[in-house]
Amino acid sequence: MKKDIHPDNYRLVVFQDLNDKSTFLTRSTVKTDETITLDGTEYPLVQVHISSSSHPFYTGQEKLMDVEGRVDKFKARRDAARAHADKKKSAKQKPADKKAKKPAQETQKMGTLKQTKK
Repeated sequence: MKKDIHPDNYRLVVFQDLNDKSTFLTRSTVKTDETITLDGTEYPLVQVHISSSSHPFYTGQEKLMDVEGRVDKFKARRDAARAHADKKKSAKQKPADKKAKKPAQETQKMGTLKQTKK
């Protein structure tokens, strides 16, 4: 391993989540001017906007935020596309029934032909 590539100023630092005010005491090299007293000892303080204690993925309280109505617009387009596809499908089935009668008649005509032996 190379020498002198890792920082040597690791110290105990408190990270505080701004959403729920939970704190984490861990070692870090982050620079900060703020401090906090935790269990009678003063530590450097780093405030974070989100952490594992408030992130929806970890808390299981994930919510769908639809500010611009994108989900509703998508559902409306999907429903319109399904309706259009169903209408198109039903329109194709009517002519298909007429076409289905022709091959049956041709099959009957072909059945009357004599087969020759080789």
